[in-house]
Amino acid sequence: MRYFRPVITTATGHQPSPYRSPNQSIIKLNSNENPYPPSPNVLKRLNTFDGEWLRRYPDPYSQEFCHAAAAALGIPSDWIIVGNGCDDLLNILMRACIDETRTVVYPTPTYSLYRTLAQICGAQIIEITYDTQFSLPLEKIVQADGALTLIASPNSPSGHRIPMAELRQLATTIQGLLVIDEAYVDFAEESALSLTQTHGNVLVLRTLSKGYSLAGLRFGFGIAQPALLAGLFKVKDSYGVDAISNCAAAAAIADQTYKNQCVNQIKLDRHHLTLALRKLGFQVPPSHGNFVLATHPEAPRLHDALREHDIWVRHYPQAHLTNKLRITVGTPEQNQRLLQVLTNLL
Repeated sequence: MRYFRPVITTATGHQPSPYRSPNQSIIKLNSNENPYPPSPNVLKRLNTFDGEWLRRYPDPYSQEFCHAAAAALGIPSDWIIVGNGCDDLLNILMRACIDETRTVVYPTPTYSLYRTLAQICGAQIIEITYDTQFSLPLEKIVQADGALTLIASPNSPSGHRIPMAELRQLATTIQGLLVIDEAYVDFAEESALSLTQTHGNVLVLRTLSKGYSLAGLRFGFGIAQPALLAGLFKVKDSYGVDAISNCAAAAAIADQTYKNQCVNQIKLDRHHLTLALRKLGFQVPPSHGNFVLATHPEAPRLHDALREHDIWVRHYPQAHLTNKLRITVGTPEQNQRLLQVLTNLL
């Protein structure tokens, strides 16, 4: 490891979920992927894709997507920056805002990549633990005075969302940049998008991986005032998103009708899954994502036993999460199979 900076040698690195071939007969409920296919318009657009565009460099500003997203979300097209998934945008944000003298702040447990990227930058990290009710530790976050504050809403693995009043208070109070990670917002009832209009220090992250069924495409975007985006454009790769992704993403976000149909089905199935798990003895709080966090004293055993039945769910080794399973909402058939196996195991 002598070739690397000391911080790389000591960093643990982010551990993505194991890859599963689509041909494997596994019910994969551990990565919060959408169980339904993307919009048919995406495949139609790909079938008409002109190979000439593969010879050329792609549009560095992804204007086709930005115009489609602007129309769908009711925002100006120049308020959008795109990346190779939200992970790419998080990396850009860290590189733009953080160094050894500046602090990253976020409540935890949350998306583990926040810590990994901050460690790689050598930043000072302040993690503020949620209480058992996952209430936002607002005062402690403000006191931490981070150059970059990250709030996932809805959050994973908890599934809770932060009330708009608290996000607005945080945006008004802190001096640094507030990033609101809305990867799961399509499954929630409220968005913080309006805060970008009133606060120049707010950036909202969105992804096409969840609500739009395009996790394999790797396409994310951020929304903020152009003055803020100008600094990020200095850091991002010139051609960070390829031509195929740009056109497919534009077709996906333009088809809000299809996306909403899939999302409504998942929200309905989330409700049914929650009730069924509670009947089996799990504690399951309301979720605003496409997953539930289910608490059970035998969670580690159940996780391993489900694997033996080719059902993958997520278990966390952290002390305060060892009795919990994060379970993606699958199709009704997948959810029913999960419940049948759990019934037998219990």
